[in-house]
Amino acid sequence: QVQLVESGGGLVQAGGSLRLSCAASGGTFISTYAMGWVRQAPGKEREFVADIEWSGGNANYADSAKGRFTISRDNAKNTVSLQMNSLKPEDTAVYYCAADRTQYRKYRYWGQGTQVTVSS
Repeated sequence: QVQLVESGGGLVQAGGSLRLSCAASGGTFISTYAMGWVRQAPGKEREFVADIEWSGGNANYADSAKGRFTISRDNAKNTVSLQMNSLKPEDTAVYYCAADRTQYRKYRYWGQGTQVTVSS
């Protein structure tokens, strides 16, 4: 069973930056999975943020993340990171790490989430 543990969330002022990290363990083929980040704001549905192919060569972003967020991965360490710059209050959400994409922007494994709060 794959476990995903997020870290790096917190409170930041608008315009600031945060770097989220996700450590994956428990699976033989973790390094072959596409991995991504999904967020959920209060009262809203989960929203795709970004994902990255197993090779790290192809990354995809939601329009809201393009130009501000960068996803990366280190297969040797089984980690995926999300560098978030120019944060806005509307980025406030619980951010979930996800792995093993089963269909377009849908994943088999999920972390517990880390809170990101952006104050205005």
